[in-house]
Amino acid sequence: MSDTNTTVIKKLDEIDQRYSQLQEQLNDQSVSSDHNKLVPITKEMGKLKAVVTNYREYNKLLSEIEASKTILNDASSDEEFKQLAEEDLKGLEEKKEKLFDEIKDSLVMSDDAAVGSIIMEIRAGTGGDEAALFARDLYDMYIHYSEKQKWKVELMDFSTNELGGFREVVFSIKGPGVWTHFGYEGGGHRVQRVPETETQGRVHTSAVTVAALPEAEELDIQLNPADINEFVSRAGGPGGQAVNKLNSAVRLEHIPTGITVNMREDRSQHKNRAKAYRLLRSRVFEHYQSIERAKREKTRKTMIGSGDRSEKIRTYNYPQNRVTDHRINLSLYNLDKIMAGDMEDLIAGLVEYDKKLRLENL
Repeated sequence: MSDTNTTVIKKLDEIDQRYSQLQEQLNDQSVSSDHNKLVPITKEMGKLKAVVTNYREYNKLLSEIEASKTILNDASSDEEFKQLAEEDLKGLEEKKEKLFDEIKDSLVMSDDAAVGSIIMEIRAGTGGDEAALFARDLYDMYIHYSEKQKWKVELMDFSTNELGGFREVVFSIKGPGVWTHFGYEGGGHRVQRVPETETQGRVHTSAVTVAALPEAEELDIQLNPADINEFVSRAGGPGGQAVNKLNSAVRLEHIPTGITVNMREDRSQHKNRAKAYRLLRSRVFEHYQSIERAKREKTRKTMIGSGDRSEKIRTYNYPQNRVTDHRINLSLYNLDKIMAGDMEDLIAGLVEYDKKLRLENL
């Protein structure tokens, strides 16, 4: 067995043991009757269940393989019986290898697979109106891909320029596997193309930043009301026109981190406040998570969730119909299809590379 597989088995034993401990806690009357204790335990068990179920099945296969080998090595066994055992052994070995590969995948990706809701933010950077138009194109790309996955998209806040591009747009996406697919999108996205506003046909380079955040629940992080300043003002609509004359725009400031959130898209102050708290909770959660990751992973490297907005992660070259992801040196010559939402090959390349890194880190 390779060093990596030995490490995986050791990790799986720890997870199996942890799952058994959680099951014991659930049988405790003081836990099962206390909602605050019960919810975190059932949530943790939900994350571990698939891995533990497969690992227990894997151990069962190992026992069956040993039983077949014992028959084959027994000189007193009937020849016909040995032949059957040999056939069984071949099928069991194949099943074991396939299951172990599935276990390794779920082991390193299960936390991400458990995140069923994210918040994405796209902001136009260098390039003025052209950057805003590309921010709109990126938004459309993510929406088309989400529709194919049958995920639910909610537009939370946006501001546009006169050409219909997005200066910024904030939206949430809910659905199974959403973080596994979109967790790699955080960072700088660069576009090279002839802008609609260009009269001489010259290729311009513009930049857009994307942030992808797992949507934090109140269970994940408690925001102390004393740590939050709230400001209410009149909302300005897309392009600057008045939405209404009510004080509906909400701005929240988290004092300990300095993180601020603005929400003005809805006419209802109540709805804007609720959206602002969702975004603030997710940003603050990600802030503290990134600090923990930095401490934990000084000698390690994983890709997902670590997209620094200043880091250039991808270039979209329209004249060459090419997308290049600089983190994995992957170039695909089907930019037109990718922008229409056919992101499968791009995402698959990132997932495979990230799995490899995570297995090495075990």
